[in-house]
Formats: sequence, C-alpha cells, structure tokens
Amino acid sequence: MTADAPPAPQRLLLHPRFVGFAFALLVALRLAAIACAVTPSSDADFYFSRAASLAAGLGYLANDGHATAYWPPGWPMALSLAFRAGGATIWTVGLVNLVAAALSGWLLLDLARQVTGSESAARLALLGYALYPNAALYVPLALTEVFYTLLLLASCWLLARPGALRTLAAGLVLGLATLVKAQTLVVVPLVLGIALLRERDGLRRLPALVGRGLVVLALGSAVVLPWSLRNQRELGRFVAVSTNGGITLLTGNNASARGGFTPEDPVVRALDARRDLTELTYDDEAKRLAMAWIGAHPARFAGLMPLKLAKLWVTDGEGVWAYETGAAHYDARLFLAIRAANQALYWAVLALALLAVPLTLRARRRAGLGAIDWWCLPYAIAAYPSAIALVFSGQSRFHFPAMPFLFMAAASAVVFWLERARPR
Repeated sequence: MTADAPPAPQRLLLHPRFVGFAFALLVALRLAAIACAVTPSSDADFYFSRAASLAAGLGYLANDGHATAYWPPGWPMALSLAFRAGGATIWTVGLVNLVAAALSGWLLLDLARQVTGSESAARLALLGYALYPNAALYVPLALTEVFYTLLLLASCWLLARPGALRTLAAGLVLGLATLVKAQTLVVVPLVLGIALLRERDGLRRLPALVGRGLVVLALGSAVVLPWSLRNQRELGRFVAVSTNGGITLLTGNNASARGGFTPEDPVVRALDARRDLTELTYDDEAKRLAMAWIGAHPARFAGLMPLKLAKLWVTDGEGVWAYETGAAHYDARLFLAIRAANQALYWAVLALALLAVPLTLRARRRAGLGAIDWWCLPYAIAAYPSAIALVFSGQSRFHFPAMPFLFMAAASAVVFWLERARPR
C-alpha cells in the first residue's frame, strides 16, 4: 500500500461495481419482504380501501359511503393510479413501494454526496439503508412511509440545488408531499435556511432565497388547493388537507397519556362512542378537549414531552407488527431475530449520527470553514418530527422518513474514522 492509498474498506466502497451491488441488495431484500404477502390491516387497510374506492371512480369515501377528509389523501390518490393499471391487490402495493424505495436509494446516494462531501460516505449510506430491515419490511405495506420518504428526499434534493426548473419541481413535489403529511411545507424554510447560512454573503442572497421559498410555497399550496376546495364543496366547510389533527392531539394529551398514541382515556373513549358526531365535529371536539386539558395541566403537558421524544426515537422496527397478523408466512423466531438485528443497527446509526457532529465541526474548523453547511440537513430533518411529537404524540413510525438522512450522517462518522486510519 502506498503512503496515500485509502484503507481496504474505503477501496471497497469506491469499487466501480459497489453501487450496483448495493442497489441489487436493496431490491432483493425488499422483494423478499413482498413475497410474505402481507394482508393490509389497521391504517394500511384504511389507505388500501380509500385507494380502491378512488380507482373504482367512487371518490374518497368513508366506510359508510359518505365523502370524507379523514386522514390526508395523497397516498391513496397515488396508489389508486397504480390500482387502475395493475388492480387493487397487495402485489400492486408492493410494486409501487419497491419503485419508490429504489428511487429513494438513488436520491439518498446523490444527496449524500452533497451532504457529506464524500463519495465513500454516500456509498456507505446507501449500503446501510439497503440493509436496514425496517425499511425493507415497510415495502409490502399500504402505509404512507415508503412513498412519503421518496417525496421528502426528492424535495430536499431539489431545494438544495439552485435553478428555476428545480424550484418549480420542488414546489410540485412538496405539494404532493403535503397531501400525504400536512406538515411537510415546514421543510422549505429548513432547507433554504441552511442554504442561506452556509454562504458568507448570506444577506446579499437573502432576497433571492426568500423569493424562491415563496415560489415553492405558492406552488405547493396550488397543488393542495383543489383538494381543499373539494372539501369545501363536499363537507360544507374549508378543510385544508385532513380532519384528524384534533384527534391526534387529544390522544397524546389526556389524563392517561404516556407519551405515545393512547386512546385509552375515558374522555377519548366517550368521544369515540358518540355516534351523533360527524368527522369534522368529532375533530373539533377532540381539539377543544385537548386544548382544555393542556390549559388545565401545563406542567403535565411539559412533563410528557420527554416521554414523547422517547416514544419517537428509542425503539425501531415497528414494520414487523403487520407481519404478525397479516403475513402468509410468519415465523415468530425469525422475525424476532430481524427485530433485534434492526434495533442494534438503528441504535448504531443514531450513535454514529451524534458522533458525526463534533467530528464534522472539528474538521471544518481546521479547514477554516463555517459551521453551517449541508451536513446539517439530516439533523434539521430529524428535528421537525421531533418538534411535532412534543406537541402531539410520539410514535416510532414517525421517524421513518428521517432515517435515510441519518444514515448519511452516520456514514460520514465512519468515513472520518477510516480517514484517520489512512497510513501517512
């Protein structure tokens, strides 16, 4: 080995066939998950049924046949297009999510090059995400997570690069993402804020970036507006995206709340038992009860915040749950082993992502660079579900879209160590 040759692990990462191998691994593991033929249940069954209704031309309907705005409609809308082409089956769901996962892998790789400034770290992030069991286990499920992760990665990939066409595309993608998760437009100031602060002449560029942000927000709102107008027409009231915010707020803030999604409180159960409420008035009443409880128990509300963060970030691997009741071939010991391996990998990624902060800051200080740059993006993306969880409730599935970004940060920490191990 010459004095400047990279160590063996880094040479392997830079091998011309490494990227192809990582993508093949990503696809193969997700195909294996699809082969388990998971029957939709719970939330997945709701989305599957709404998509089937849309594909049949019946509209976005509740189970009893009336028009609804319960839960954001973006994922059922997208899935319904695939159902029209390939039929309303679990195999169509798996194929759509497989395409989304593959595209997410490509975006992860390219965005990680910009975030980490290292080809080795970008390739390692792709490999880690390809091997990440929870990401593979979600692919057969008719849940929002895989599709939304693609939209989030695409939004950041477009926003992090200047250009008129990318700005227009970012607005359209963010609009669709908002129809999947209503809080997504928060991403715009996060990404553009990093773009501003990383520049030495940030004040001079501020008007252009503000203008770009306004264009993106306007386009995103234009994508959402037809759905909002549909709600005005069908429900008799303006509903921007969905009618479940108050319900989520109440289940995370009541006398029985323990940080997670717990509809066990007598007040929540009594509200659920009322048949005289429409979904709109149900959500309004839930929001009123939640705000009243928070106002009466501010200390308890503040005390729940650490518990909500713990519910959000401590555990991982919830994708296994759907297989316990819905998989055609379920082996409890095998899935327990997968869950254990997933949890170990997850904790390693979180630890390495945290370690990357001081390593990056020290390296940038030695190079005479400012503290803020694209390396901050994974932490900004992780911060936004954390902020939402502090108010509403913590669920481990809510951190799923942030995981590709955290794999980027974790990979950069590993590459820092490999660079230090390079012979001099």
